[in-house]
Amino acid sequence: MTSTPAPGIKLLIVTADARLLAQVEQELREERVAITAVLASAAMQAFMLERPRTVVIDLATTADSELLHNVLNVDPAVEVILANGRASIDNAVEAIQQGACDYLPKPLDVKKLQSRIAGLIAEAEDRKKTLELDQELMDAYQFQGIIGRSPLMLELFAKLRRVGPHFQTVLVTGETGTGKELVARALHNLSPADSQPFVVSNCSAIVQTLLESELFGHVRGAFTGATHDKIGVFEHADGGTVFLDEIGELSLEAQAKLLRVIQNHEVQRVGSPVPRQVDVRIVAATNRDLRQMASEGRFREDLYYRIAMVELRLPRLADRKEDLPLLQRHFVSSFAKEYKKEVTGITRRAQICLSRHQWPGNVRELQNAIGTACMMTQSRVIDVLDLPEHVRNGRAPQPQQVGLISFEELQNKHLLYVLGEVGGNKARAAEILGVSRTTLYEMLSKIHSRKPIQLASRKAEVSS
Repeated sequence: MTSTPAPGIKLLIVTADARLLAQVEQELREERVAITAVLASAAMQAFMLERPRTVVIDLATTADSELLHNVLNVDPAVEVILANGRASIDNAVEAIQQGACDYLPKPLDVKKLQSRIAGLIAEAEDRKKTLELDQELMDAYQFQGIIGRSPLMLELFAKLRRVGPHFQTVLVTGETGTGKELVARALHNLSPADSQPFVVSNCSAIVQTLLESELFGHVRGAFTGATHDKIGVFEHADGGTVFLDEIGELSLEAQAKLLRVIQNHEVQRVGSPVPRQVDVRIVAATNRDLRQMASEGRFREDLYYRIAMVELRLPRLADRKEDLPLLQRHFVSSFAKEYKKEVTGITRRAQICLSRHQWPGNVRELQNAIGTACMMTQSRVIDVLDLPEHVRNGRAPQPQQVGLISFEELQNKHLLYVLGEVGGNKARAAEILGVSRTTLYEMLSKIHSRKPIQLASRKAEVSS
């Protein structure tokens, strides 16, 4: 059964309820919506033929919710609304997490459906405008190539601005993948030596027997195989900046020579009695606790206090999840250009999957995950199945049992649960829930005007 085609959006209704269909057609007649109604057995065929923007699945006449997965696997960007007369709270939450944009009880309130479809149109426009705005403001969210707008990152940017013009030694600490080299480059770019060399040396990647030669150079005949003089990292970077990554891997002997560079501004090549003057700034980085290593005699205490004159601690990605949307958008755009693919975004259910992952590998892990997804996707948007398996299979913390409550209360509790999971970041919550920020604020306003509902997450309270 198909209504008269209209120039607006296409709506596919999967139902055998003629009365429901008549109500929907009556109410949406003025909304420029072309409606196609089919039985569950013909749903996928109709979907492939019509390619509607919105699908309403009446679960009361559908064997199970497998159709939701099938539809989203074909077109991850489609909006799916589920309707069920015998819905459970667990099923509702699961459906939303798996990609449904809404879950409505039966008997279906057609006015509410009408409002929801109108809202979907407005939300699509809102997301488009937000994306365009974010693209325009992306420069404002970047500082020296580092992306972030969370309080932790804004605080880091402020420190870099203050330290950059004046530092001689800086210690950058943080877990693997947090961006320590980016911070080192930012410090160099902000220093008076920005036009001079920036030289990187990974202390853990060099064989210990050759480490001193790599850093300080050697003279011909200093050891077997030394057939000619060689300048080291510090001489090569003279006038500029040396970035010593994984400085905790230096031997005690190399640490003593590094201390001489800092104190006397001179290096001594292996096998040479003659010191050479150098003028370098040093940024050292590690994911180890150097203070603890110093107390155990595994790192020179005098060197620690020299390099840690200023210490910058980089936050984990799990501690700044409000930066996830920015980072995701940046990496999608970057990899789309690199792979020459028209990938424009990430589906709702993929965003949920990304937001609940703890990212032990931090920004580097996220970059690799988005790169893999951009490579794998055959659509214009990244979906769950495009993500690496370890990200897909990560389990989200489950909301607490809420008992028998109305669907409106369920919606409110799920909204608060999502807000808790993203640390109270309303913009991120709106993106995950698939609603506009205006709609989210209206929903929160209604919640706060009533008796408060206990937040289902352990992570954070909802900020006002």
